[in-house]
Amino acid sequence: MQVISERPNGWRISPALPTIANALLAVLWGFSTLGGWGEAAFCGEAGRLDTVCAAAFEPAVALSVPPALLAIAVVMISWSLPGVRHRPQRLDALLTVAAALWVLAEGILFVGGYLAKS
Repeated sequence: MQVISERPNGWRISPALPTIANALLAVLWGFSTLGGWGEAAFCGEAGRLDTVCAAAFEPAVALSVPPALLAIAVVMISWSLPGVRHRPQRLDALLTVAAALWVLAEGILFVGGYLAKS
């Protein structure tokens, strides 16, 4: 990827950086939901899984799926549309929105896990 120099403030940043950030947030969310990290973090004690807590954690996982899917869609659309891809400000804005959606999805998991644990 090349460095973009068409910014009005003169800053140069590679679009790879926010893309990598989104990918890392997606991996974190995937491990937390599909990999069982969330259940283990909130419902695991002494190597055992509390099944009641795990069942209470499932709605949090379900609620975190829509923001995650929306984040995936935003990233894919950002890179697919030339009108967005070739305008650094639009690309930055959409990739920032996608990152915020990943943080929202992780936040839902955290709050849901905290509530399931209590």
